[in-house]
Amino acid sequence: GGSSGIGAATALELARCGARVILATRSARRGEAAASRIRRETGNNEVHFMHLDLASLRSVRAFASTFLRQEPQLHILINNAGVSAGGTTEDGFSLPFQVNHLGHFLLTQLLLERLRSCAPSRVVIVASSAHCAGRLHPESLGRPPPGLFSTFQDYCDSKLANVLHARELATREQGTQVTCYAVHPGFVNTSLFRPAPLWLKPLLLPLAWLLFLDASEGAQVVLDCATQDGLEPLSGRYFTDCGPRLPWPAGRDDRLARALWEGSERLVGL
Repeated sequence: GGSSGIGAATALELARCGARVILATRSARRGEAAASRIRRETGNNEVHFMHLDLASLRSVRAFASTFLRQEPQLHILINNAGVSAGGTTEDGFSLPFQVNHLGHFLLTQLLLERLRSCAPSRVVIVASSAHCAGRLHPESLGRPPPGLFSTFQDYCDSKLANVLHARELATREQGTQVTCYAVHPGFVNTSLFRPAPLWLKPLLLPLAWLLFLDASEGAQVVLDCATQDGLEPLSGRYFTDCGPRLPWPAGRDDRLARALWEGSERLVGL
């Protein structure tokens, strides 16, 4: 998710620090353009695009296979891509739940051995304070919730899944020097809510321009969790721009985190 918004701002700063950066995005046109712009602005030629469509588990597996074949090092994995639109993927899951959680979950699992071999390494998962309204039911994972506000609920559920994914990954990777952090970047003026209904956009757009952060401000907490020294004891925690914070109660439910993990493994075929 590095072609625009928080992802592009994060990639730009990592490139400025001299990192080799892979932009994993769905659109080849936007991904190549973003990589070219970042190379031009930073003078760092080690910025490259690779195709990845999180709405396709087949694409996730193909990306991981190509990445592992071509890239011997992986120190920081930033799971940033997100959608708020409704719909169903080719794999039969709800679009926001697959793109925001299941695709990232599978990708992380497929790259985990490389992260371990390059440790100390980090996984940063871009979540949201919207996890406060999340309601995950292990028996119905991947299916859109019922009700009038199904798409919004689905988005909130996926963000709760992000928080719990980070929590359970940190638990399972204790002793490996792979650490993980869930991040709320703030309310950022990005294209995430571009699919909002037409009647809502006249209300949202002025609010976004007046009150929301810009992408570079939203990227700061992501960068902090990716690069700041001394965060290892806080693996699994939830971060905002004010530092580590307690997530809402559902985001601290270890039994739910374990059930989500096991259900996600089942759904993606691990």
